[in-house]
Amino acid sequence: MSCATGHPRTVAIIPARGGSKGVPGKNLRPVDGVPLVVRAIRSCLAAESVDAVYVSTDDRDIAAAARKAGSEVIWRPAALADDLASSEAALLHGLEELAEQGLEPSVLLFVQCTSPFLDPADLDTGVRLVLEAQADSAFSAVATYEFLWRDVDPTSAPGAGAVAGVNHDAAVRPRRQDRRPDFRETGGFYALAVPGFRASKHRFFGRTAVVPVSELTTLEVDTPADLLLAEALVAIAGRPSVGLPALDAVITDFDGVHTADTAYVDQMGREAVRVSRSDGLGIAQAKAAGVELLILSKERNPVVAARAAKLGVEVLQAVDDKAPAVLAWLAAHQIAPERAAYVGNDVNDLPAMRVVGWPVAVADARPEVLAAARLRLTRPGGRGAVRELCDLVVAARAPSAADDASTPTAPSTPGPAAEDGAVDAPGLRLSRPA
Repeated sequence: MSCATGHPRTVAIIPARGGSKGVPGKNLRPVDGVPLVVRAIRSCLAAESVDAVYVSTDDRDIAAAARKAGSEVIWRPAALADDLASSEAALLHGLEELAEQGLEPSVLLFVQCTSPFLDPADLDTGVRLVLEAQADSAFSAVATYEFLWRDVDPTSAPGAGAVAGVNHDAAVRPRRQDRRPDFRETGGFYALAVPGFRASKHRFFGRTAVVPVSELTTLEVDTPADLLLAEALVAIAGRPSVGLPALDAVITDFDGVHTADTAYVDQMGREAVRVSRSDGLGIAQAKAAGVELLILSKERNPVVAARAAKLGVEVLQAVDDKAPAVLAWLAAHQIAPERAAYVGNDVNDLPAMRVVGWPVAVADARPEVLAAARLRLTRPGGRGAVRELCDLVVAARAPSAADDASTPTAPSTPGPAAEDGAVDAPGLRLSRPA
């Protein structure tokens, strides 16, 4: 749901002011080519429980990036955007702005864009705790079995004098398996019942619960060194285990996706390729479900046109720069890039993958393509990969077909890239622990 189609029960607000002392321009700094604020927006948009996403900012560049990524913008006054302004003040201001629009959500999801590896499934867990009245406020935390120590004399230099155990008896050293864990707040997100938050004006009130998250997702970017760590962690932590949403379009490369990236050449130089019949059945089902399809190829080859005609799918050939072609085709069909998938296998597919909401890689794709994908198929090109994706798309559209029919899709401009995470096909390997 969105604000345009109904009353939002849960809204996410992402505070992202322009000033930052530790890392100048921090909220627009990229991790794996994607600005931190965009990564946060995409995680929120992928969470099933979030009805609308807002970025609270005083910065025009952040606002532009937020809108391109699919978020609304709340302009924050200068008095709430300096170093002394609290996040709570920005959130309360955001709620007041929404109230003036007649919007009164039940749950506020406060998300920090300094946490680049938020898992939408974790966001949903936090929201559910509040919606189901199991908690008034909930926050992301990681279980820890660490023995913590603190200075006895708080006026001394940290670590310079005697210390005492904080969460343990120093004379007792139980094994890890014999201890109850403590929980360390990650700062990634907070789910808040709006009435209680308005009354307390603080993120912790009433019955507070934790949302245990994977330690792989807990990095906070506060220094330039943290950005370097985030880049190193992308391959294992940057791919949340989210499911495929209802998509309106599937765009595919041809060689290496519909085929096994090989060709048969006879003595006359004529070329033939091997394709999967199951791909054709999958495409037929996707078309029947209302999905728009396009084959986009760098090559100009009669076999591509012949296969597209056989499938009844639009085709564009001899396209060197695929990204503009993808955006132009989506605009012509009035489809938002966030609701489109692009399936690739090689490095020339990367630009196109970056401008859609769901970059997809076949199982035998190049490592660079696998790294850029949100969804990695289990089937290789030419051996059922297209059918696998079509089945997933059709399944995702089926439960919400009625809702989708009443919500027209408007064209929009995509964000700078499309890498906020990757998943593997359902029931198969996940790219990181759930």
